[in-house]
Amino acid sequence: MMPVSLSKRALEEVKDTLTHKNIPPGYGLRVGIKGAGCAGVSYVLGFDLKSEKDVEYDLDGVPVYVAKKDVMYLLGVQVDFYEGNDARGFTFVKP
Repeated sequence: MMPVSLSKRALEEVKDTLTHKNIPPGYGLRVGIKGAGCAGVSYVLGFDLKSEKDVEYDLDGVPVYVAKKDVMYLLGVQVDFYEGNDARGFTFVKP
């Protein structure tokens, strides 16, 4: 079971980025958190190499890396992609 999911639109955007932005071979999508204290967590999304402390998932051909320590904070979170006149980017939707 994957702790975090990607919407169809977010997955399309990730695949497009991997194809057109010169992401080196061997890199996958890293999903994680920063913080986790009293102020809560901030979510992190980027491309990175797999570390020995990661759990790896395959999402429709895209390798997704999550640090083992972040898994419990990401359970049920969905990454979506918003594109409107006011903004464009990835968003995190908590259950």
